[in-house]
Order: sequence, then structure tokens, then C-alpha cells
Amino acid sequence: MRMYDIIEKKRDGQDLSEEEIRFFINGYTTGEIPDYQVSALLMAIYFQDMSEKERAVLTTAMVESGDEIDLSAISGIKVDKHSTGGVGDTTTLILAPLVASVGVPVAKMSGRGLGHTGGTIDKLEAVPGFHVEITNDQFIELVNRNKVAVIGQSGNLTPADKKLYSLRDVTATVNSIPLIASSIMSKKIASGADAIVLDVKTGAGAFMKNLDEAKELAHAMVSIGNRVGRNTMAVISDMSQPLGNAIGNALEVEEAIHTLQGNGPKDLTDLCLTLGSQMVLLANKAKSIEEAKQLLTENLTNGKAFEQFKTFLESQGGDPSVADNPELLPKTSYKIELPAKSSGTVAEIVADDIGTAAMMLGAGRATKESEIDLAVGIVLHKKIGDQVQEGEALLTIHSNQKTVDQVKEKLYTSITVTDKSEKAPPLIYDTITE
Repeated sequence: MRMYDIIEKKRDGQDLSEEEIRFFINGYTTGEIPDYQVSALLMAIYFQDMSEKERAVLTTAMVESGDEIDLSAISGIKVDKHSTGGVGDTTTLILAPLVASVGVPVAKMSGRGLGHTGGTIDKLEAVPGFHVEITNDQFIELVNRNKVAVIGQSGNLTPADKKLYSLRDVTATVNSIPLIASSIMSKKIASGADAIVLDVKTGAGAFMKNLDEAKELAHAMVSIGNRVGRNTMAVISDMSQPLGNAIGNALEVEEAIHTLQGNGPKDLTDLCLTLGSQMVLLANKAKSIEEAKQLLTENLTNGKAFEQFKTFLESQGGDPSVADNPELLPKTSYKIELPAKSSGTVAEIVADDIGTAAMMLGAGRATKESEIDLAVGIVLHKKIGDQVQEGEALLTIHSNQKTVDQVKEKLYTSITVTDKSEKAPPLIYDTITE
């Protein structure tokens, strides 16, 4: 078998066989196939697409290129949740203890963030003492005992995906549905979950800026998951403006605490109930979405979800008193309000640009080597559709620098106030099952 023939076949729009896809993935992972040939194949895939069968085979080959996590020692149906990213996306911090509180085992592997703000691991490490460096045996024992644990991603999980992504990044082939879908799903499948709920974002702060692209990606990932034996569904949700009000690591932990106490922002709470209900349903802990949502809502109200969160923190070395006293989280030296320049209705809050402003404060990583300031960030006081008076605070900047003129300038260009009536965008656009 020759790589030349595989490139030629895909260039001409033909489907690759399972043997050809595995040959390419195995050869590239071991270094036997050079970058320039793989670059040519990636570009051929970019233009010619892949069938559903090809996508599933590609994903499986990437999964098998490295470690696979075995969660069979955990009792029950293990359901994972994956978000395609965004600004202020705090859902994992809320969903993990919330879903665990109704008896669904949540064995979560998460990563650190590269971009606007930190990943789930960075956010959790804002809690004094919390750590994710636990053995697989400890991880499994914690999930069996408490129904929830979060661990850092294995260094040798899907090495083929890491190599391919680096190459896609420099060959203008990142934005390809089969390559995006196989990349995301390979990591989820290698992580060992029995079922997967996907939160596919669309809007200015999402990877998929328009709804049609988001739907295409959601269908692709759901198809892959179900073809390889994982019960998979997707929710398409809005990311035209930040989710919730907080953008920044410790600030998002505090918002998660308020949400688990039943006092969180409506959009964040509603999305968590939507995603959580799907997780509960896939875990066979409810007979309908309505029943699942009722179970979760009850545990937000009666305090069980909040207590589960404290147990989760304490079991991984975190200070559980943070939940009752969020003032123990890292705090900044300065809080600077951004006043509205005119009265009217908030018409636009560009999520991407708000995220960039948070990164300028130090909330995220521009490169892998960047140091995150866990305390800094932004808290919105107004969302799209809200009324605002001239001089009223649109948001508060949490900073460890006294002067933040560039950040303010970025924020002002990110928020539009109009004299016209405006409605908030829909939170949920679609649900994809098959």
C-alpha cells in the first residue's frame, strides 16, 4: 500500500477503505509517513469530504493510536459531556455535581484552556488545594463512591489527533467538518464514556459562527458516536454573547456556586438543565426528558446538588468551605466599572471580543507557556435585550492592574447599545439525535 495512491484516490473524490485509513493514521503516528504527504491528504479531505463510514473509521483509528481509558470498573452508565467551546462556558463545573446528585456516574477527563480563559482544570484549580493529579485507580474509586471526579487528560490520549491538529493548523485545513468531528470524538471515545452529550455552540464566540455549520458538525459527531457504539446526541446552543455573566476562572467558579444554590443566571441554569436532562436520560435514570429535568431542578432547590459539589471538591483536596464562602477564592486588587456611554437597549455583546478582553487581563493563555491569573476577568451586568441608562455599569472589570485602558477600549467596541427594541437570542436552537 502506498500513501501516493491514497492521496490520489481521495483527491479524485473516492471513499477510502478501512485499511487505507488505518495505514495512513498508523504510519503518520509512528513517523513513517512524512508531513508533506499527510498535508496533501488533509487538503484532499478538505475539498472532497468523507462519508459517514470513513469518518467513523478515521475516528476509531485515532482512538487506537494511543491510550484508551477503561471505565468498566465504574458501576452504571457513564455519560460524558463535551462543549465545542465559548466564552463564560461554566457548564462542566455545574453539570458534574448536579448530574451526579441524581445517581449518574460522571467520570470526567478535562484539559487546560488555550485561548480566552482557562479550561475546566484551570477553573477548578482556583479552589485552594484542589488537584487533578490522581491515579486511574483513585479516579475510579472516587466515581464509585461519590459519583463524580475530574482528572487531567492522559498525555498519550489520541497522539494521532495531536499530530494531525498541529499539521492542520499550519496547512489551512482546520475548518473541515470530518476532521473537526473526528478530532473531538476521538478524545471523547478514548476517555471511556458509554454515552456522550455534545453541546455544539454557534455564534460570534463559537468555532462554528453560523447555525447551518453548527448543525452539520453536530450531525457528523452524533453519527460517529453512534456508529462506534456510543449513545450520542447533541444540543446546539447560542454563543453570540457570553454564557452567564462571569468570564474568568475564579469568577466562573463563584458563578457555578451560585447556580448550584439555585441563584445562577437564567441562561446558564437553563442550559445546564437542558444538557443535564439529556445526560440523565442516556444514563437510564429517567424515562423522559421532563422527568429528568424535574429530578435535576429538585436537587438544585433542595440543596443536594450543592452538597454534591462540596463533596466533589473535598474528595480531590479542595477546600469545601469555598462553596459557602466564595470570598476565599482568588481576588483581584481592582474592580473597575465600565459605564454605558448612552441610554438604550443592549443590541450586541460580541462574545469573541469579550473573551479577548478577558485574556488581555490575564484570564487565558495566548500560548501554551502563558501564565494564567486565576483571579482576573469580567462580570457582565447587562445582556442582549436589557435596558441600560447612560452612566450605568455595563460590566465590572476584575484586574490586578490599576490602568486597563486598552481593555476598556476593546470592551466598548464589543458592546452595542441602540435606541431600538431588541430581543435576547434563543438559547437552544436544535437537538440532534440521529
